[in-house]
Amino acid sequence: MSETLTLPGAVDAAALLSLSGGHHARAVRALGVRESGGHLVKVYALEKPGRSAIDAETGLDIAGGHLALGALRGSLGLSVLILHAGGDGDYVIIHTWIEGHMSDLAIFAGPAGDPAGLRPGRAGLAPCVWEAAILAHEREAFVRHVLDGDGPIGRRVSAWSADVISGEVR
Repeated sequence: MSETLTLPGAVDAAALLSLSGGHHARAVRALGVRESGGHLVKVYALEKPGRSAIDAETGLDIAGGHLALGALRGSLGLSVLILHAGGDGDYVIIHTWIEGHMSDLAIFAGPAGDPAGLRPGRAGLAPCVWEAAILAHEREAFVRHVLDGDGPIGRRVSAWSADVISGEVR
């Protein structure tokens, strides 16, 4: 049996190897749970080495406008905010749990160090590998504490609030 898979034409081997060569850990810090737009929002800073995320209040202001319309999208009132100082700019990711076991995602993108330049991301834009690592943790925390938890919902939400990821993500 061959250890090498024959790759279809759409697989860009050179681009994949280039990504692999530049892949690195990024620091993630939990910044607490706040209220914004009528939601409880778990806030994270995610930073490329040598960069700092925008301040939490600026991110919460951006999130607040989006979250204020949450009821129209079936929001359940719990959200995660990622303030990402990326390699090519700044990002604000707002992930909200909504009805029917689904979630809502909004991404704002802009030039590095220019929070006033953050605008809604293009259609189809999805979380990068580092943002997805945080969201994977958050999915597990939501299921473990809120959906599969027991006791009053206030206790479940408190447990969700306290369950954070910090350190490095790859």
